[in-house]
Amino acid sequence: MATYAIGDLQGCYPSFRQLIEFIDFNPSQDKLWLVGDIVNRGPDSLSLLRYIKQLSDAAIMVLGNHDLHLLMVAAGLAKTRRGDTIQAILDAPDCDELLCWLRHQKLFYTDGEYAMVHAGLLPGWSIAQAIELAQEVEYALRQDNYQETFSQMYGNEPAFWCDDLVGYERLRVIINAMTRLRICSVEGQMNFAFKGELATMPAGFFPWFDIPNRASQHTTIVCGHWSALGLHVAHDLIALDSGCVWGGQLTAMRLEDRKVFQVPCAG
Repeated sequence: MATYAIGDLQGCYPSFRQLIEFIDFNPSQDKLWLVGDIVNRGPDSLSLLRYIKQLSDAAIMVLGNHDLHLLMVAAGLAKTRRGDTIQAILDAPDCDELLCWLRHQKLFYTDGEYAMVHAGLLPGWSIAQAIELAQEVEYALRQDNYQETFSQMYGNEPAFWCDDLVGYERLRVIINAMTRLRICSVEGQMNFAFKGELATMPAGFFPWFDIPNRASQHTTIVCGHWSALGLHVAHDLIALDSGCVWGGQLTAMRLEDRKVFQVPCAG
């Protein structure tokens, strides 16, 4: 049995199939960890969503910002954007079934020495706290009135965490950190404008994983989201977004021995 963590797929179904053939993935024995952003921008989000859904317990995924955007559009609470490639899902006869399944996926996942999130964790959040905070969002998304949560989800404020936050502001900070975070200040103030390379970060901000003494530093975080960062591996971090949808590579790492597997992507 092997566990393969795979970077942002973003609808790149042909590259995904090529990668799982390359690693000789066996769904009866192996596990896939998918870091989110399953859909959008790539050529075939519908086939990818259907395939991952039918893998059942062989695939574990966390929600990314593009996955939430699809759910927002389907709920009539957001419009499609230039470059979106989600219309085939919205038009599919099994759309409701697929989106209900997607809405029930995790925001954060842990197993042993590893934890998985799409974007990152704020510096003050321990793994135990992150589990609890993610469960608050997961519970809200799984309710019959989930549209109310979506109606309040977009926005950059508050830009920092406070334990006494309540209501939709609390949920918004959790969602933004776990699905959009790249850099923050030492105090935990998030910057959502920056999407570039490490050398071009604005003054006063740092990669979330480089904040000194962050509370989650003793667990290895598996994540994606930051394509300009590329494959970035440290003792406590495995960042897997290697820009497949932009013509880069699709990356998998076997967690048991940290061996890397990659296939080129058409972009």
